[in-house]
Amino acid sequence: MRKRRKILTVSTAVVAAATLPLLISPVVSAAAREDDDDSSRIARLYAPPPDRDSFRQVARLAWRGDFRDSAGLLAMVRTPQAVWYGDETPEQIERLVRRTTRSADVQGKLPVLALYNIPGRDCGSYSSGGADGLAAYEAWIDAVAEGIGGRKVLIVLEPDSLALLPSDCADESNADQTAVEEQPAAEQPAEEQLAGEQQTAIEQQPAAEAPPTDLPPLPDPGASTAPPAASDAQGTGQDTAQPPDAQSPDPRLPDPRLPDPRLPASESPAPKPAEAQEPSGLQPSASQSPAPEPSAEQPSTLPELPPLPTPDPMTPDPMTPDLEDVGDLDTPVVEDQETAARYSEINYAVDSLTALGNTSVYLDAGHAGWHSVRSIVPRLIKAGIDRATGFALNVSHYQTDPDSAWYGRLISSCLAYADEGGDPEDCADQSWSRRHARRWLHAHVPDDPGRMKHFVTDTSRNGQGPWAPRAGAHADTQSWCNPPARGLGRRPTTRTGDALLDAALWVKTPGESDGRCLRGTDGPLDPVRGTVNPDAGEWFPEQALELVRYAEPSVKVFRRFPGR
Repeated sequence: MRKRRKILTVSTAVVAAATLPLLISPVVSAAAREDDDDSSRIARLYAPPPDRDSFRQVARLAWRGDFRDSAGLLAMVRTPQAVWYGDETPEQIERLVRRTTRSADVQGKLPVLALYNIPGRDCGSYSSGGADGLAAYEAWIDAVAEGIGGRKVLIVLEPDSLALLPSDCADESNADQTAVEEQPAAEQPAEEQLAGEQQTAIEQQPAAEAPPTDLPPLPDPGASTAPPAASDAQGTGQDTAQPPDAQSPDPRLPDPRLPDPRLPASESPAPKPAEAQEPSGLQPSASQSPAPEPSAEQPSTLPELPPLPTPDPMTPDPMTPDLEDVGDLDTPVVEDQETAARYSEINYAVDSLTALGNTSVYLDAGHAGWHSVRSIVPRLIKAGIDRATGFALNVSHYQTDPDSAWYGRLISSCLAYADEGGDPEDCADQSWSRRHARRWLHAHVPDDPGRMKHFVTDTSRNGQGPWAPRAGAHADTQSWCNPPARGLGRRPTTRTGDALLDAALWVKTPGESDGRCLRGTDGPLDPVRGTVNPDAGEWFPEQALELVRYAEPSVKVFRRFPGR
């Protein structure tokens, strides 16, 4: 009897695994139609063929009789999401892009392509690679353009390419990004604070965390699925200290226009003629010492000194930028040749891809917990944002939708302000209070969204917001790298209800690993998960299940028919 029951169970699992795509296709179709109906007036997004490893996991779950997880996972991988390209040869990329865009065109869908082949990408860390120099990258972009042709495409161009410039790469890790995410809002230099935090963390590093326990069961579709809310995102801490007013005299030095308080009133020096007085903005140099204390033998009136030379306003100091060029953000100073090459590469891609006519190009702008508005806007301007469609936020990250929408609005507003000749240093920043920032927006930003740059956001893994690790748990928390208990976010759609937000997309492929995530240890285990994480871009079964189980909104695995 027991043997017959076992045979029956195995047979049922085999049949279920074989017929699972057919059985739950209405479920997947219903989940996709929910967003397609919302965006039918604008565009329907393309769902690429899922990864083979994801189908293997779906089959294994069904074999074990875990049909709920299996159905939820299949619904996730069948949801519209971006197709990533990078490291292919020009011949390969042209063929692959043509195949994808043709398939989407036949279905009447809009494909989203994430191009990720910039030289020196990811500072040589987990996702290192990219083209071998400017010429190779230009040839690769030309091949992408050939593959697209005249078909309609949305492109997220080179994630992290502007938020993580070569000049930001302190070493071959993402310590810069992690430090900024954890840096408090202070004026301490980033390099000093990063060094201090690393030293403190190394001295106080405790033992590795225990591996996570078994995942919770998938909640009922009708019930709330949100676990305890994660803490708010850390501030960027990148606000640049405002320089002191160059026209304000040093309070430690005497004002030559006032009587010397050390002299009696009868012995105060006579005022200088107007043409002989020193300009108020000039500061005495360190070599100029105060006048000696007068003695009884000195005359009652000090001799009048010749005036200091006044600089010719028409002959600027060669070490000082021209005042007329201060607001010209098309030519900001770059730190090194690699950073200058990075801007050239992005500009070339923008010009080549936008020239196709039906291609929308969005540049990288990081996320709300990384760069300040004043930091990222000059980079966008230098990279050619004026010729691109807009910018992309939160790619492969976990910031909440409200935080991304607010950050995007501030960036778009600052770009419009700079386009009218304003200085990005004066723009409202995400560290400002909402009330203060809204007052600035009301005073400096046009009311017409058509005159402002639009943006897209990545909602593939932000259902539970950013991960807040235990303070001091690791030398390098790497909060961006395979954080635990994250969930799927808003389903992809091009009808967002926000005039500046063109689309909520699944740019990062949910279920793919971010990398090994050593978090400052020697490895090979991830001290948070207690396992060896797959390499960047490989399928991560444990994280895939977490994304489904912690999804917000929850994944619908049952189709509800009208009237039932």
